[in-house]
Amino acid sequence: MTILFFIFLFLFLLASVLLCFVILIQEAKSLGLGASFGGDSGDSLFGTSTAEVLKRFTAYLAGAFLVTCLVLSLWSSSLGRRQPASMKPIEIENTTPPEF
Repeated sequence: MTILFFIFLFLFLLASVLLCFVILIQEAKSLGLGASFGGDSGDSLFGTSTAEVLKRFTAYLAGAFLVTCLVLSLWSSSLGRRQPASMKPIEIENTTPPEF
């Protein structure tokens, strides 16, 4: 179970780094950071529909980021609530004070 938690944690970190990278690569209205890699508006890495490919990839990465974030959040909160068998709460008898 712990290995699966770390796999989700790795996927979360990978999605966050890729999401940052893909967002920075996208062309803005003023050509953005894509121009600093040596490309102009006519050049494109994925063909003529680069903007659409990057938008779709960004949407999928954002979805994966949100899903892994929710899974890790729920999973880590449930890990903190577990108590080992030796740490069971002590039951105290309910004694009422004598009435006068």
